[in-house]
Amino acid sequence: MSNTIKNRVIGIDVRLNRTTIAVVDQRGNILATDSFLTTDYPDVNNFLTVLSERIIVIAEANGGFENIRSVGISAPSSNYLTGCIENAANMPWKGVIPLAAMLRDRIGLAVALGNDAHITALGEHVYGAAHGMQNFIVVSFGHGGMGSCIFSNGLPYLGTNGSAGEIGHTCVKDDGRLCGCGRRGCLENYVCDRGIAQTAKELIEASTQPSMISSLDELTPMAIALCCEQGDELAKEVFCKTGDYLGLGLANVASVLDPEAIILADVHEDVFKWLIEPTKEAFDRYVFRNVKDKVKLVMAGLNSNERDVLGAAALAWTVQEYSLFK
Repeated sequence: MSNTIKNRVIGIDVRLNRTTIAVVDQRGNILATDSFLTTDYPDVNNFLTVLSERIIVIAEANGGFENIRSVGISAPSSNYLTGCIENAANMPWKGVIPLAAMLRDRIGLAVALGNDAHITALGEHVYGAAHGMQNFIVVSFGHGGMGSCIFSNGLPYLGTNGSAGEIGHTCVKDDGRLCGCGRRGCLENYVCDRGIAQTAKELIEASTQPSMISSLDELTPMAIALCCEQGDELAKEVFCKTGDYLGLGLANVASVLDPEAIILADVHEDVFKWLIEPTKEAFDRYVFRNVKDKVKLVMAGLNSNERDVLGAAALAWTVQEYSLFK
């Protein structure tokens, strides 16, 4: 049995379109990256074959596979406690996929799997805006919906079954918009990209005033923000309505948890500029008075591409070391 201390891990960020692999050292330095299209592999076994091959190649080219301690993976709808992707609505692999165990069996190393919001929060905790905080919430808008993770006493709160923190699926409007989860009125459907686009469409249809957003080819948050910069009042109203829902949802959670901060991740700086004030106004209006003025609403501190592989790498360091080669 080797007593060599392994000083590197692999961080993997699985997104709907692209999968990124990184070799990361103990100080959080990204030594090398590789990526490929997730969409090229609708069969998860073929995906894992390519992923395993890419891991071995990048590890051998950067200090050797024998120096890799473990692997951490970020993927949508993943459960850290089970190591499975569970019924991901937007991924090509349906049902329950034991991804951590499947990859471990192929490469012979310990593998930890967490959902994208969990990994985003871990990345911000170790390297970003939540560094040094013990009690905080990270809300992410970067994977097609709204993800969130709660940290309590310096550790992620995952709940009994690993499904805690689904702030996006709390109800903010009775009999509201139909959500992909099957219920109506979920916060996610009012504050994620498609929710903002729907709000814009509703305002355009209800308004008689001319507006730049009515001529946009695609109603993206960034495009709407650019219209705000040019003084378009209807565009500003889109973010006012969005902020009101977001502030309400965050106030409900803050009133229960009393966090140090709520960190908004994967929001473009130009969008954040127009969204944050109506969000803060609504938050202050709805939050429990003993919490008001004590919770910071801030933008995430890390570049999303680096943060998610760093968060996955941080997760890799937490898993018990295992190797078929010892």
